[in-house]
Amino acid sequence: MSIVKKGDKIKVEYEGKLEDGTIFDSSEKHEAPLEFTVGEGQLIKGFEEAVVGMSVGEEKEIKLLPEEAYGSHNSKLIREMPKEAFQSDQEIQPGMTFLMNLPDGRQIPVRITQVGDEKVTIDINSPLAGKTLVFKIKIVEIEN
Repeated sequence: MSIVKKGDKIKVEYEGKLEDGTIFDSSEKHEAPLEFTVGEGQLIKGFEEAVVGMSVGEEKEIKLLPEEAYGSHNSKLIREMPKEAFQSDQEIQPGMTFLMNLPDGRQIPVRITQVGDEKVTIDINSPLAGKTLVFKIKIVEIEN
């Protein structure tokens, strides 16, 4: 029987919840198992470490502290921008999210936390930063 090790390409079914039980992501939502190569840093550290040693059909529930997941909430990632930088058809409001282009071409989600007369405060932290996460994981396939 094959067990997961670093370098294996695997498929997993998963469900990610916050401590209060709110589901924030799942393979069911994406209508397909999650496929990744273990140890390449494609996923959060705690998730990748948890699958090592598991076998096909095995299920596990893990609890990840912020440092094993998306890190602590970083106050340096809260910024003010001029309101005119937000050209939108709709009125911008706290809680809205949008994608911000980075110089290297990647996009990251940004959340608006405050809207003033001239300035808008944005939070670049992951919405899951500072949160303890609970995952149910089931190994579906291992390719060596």
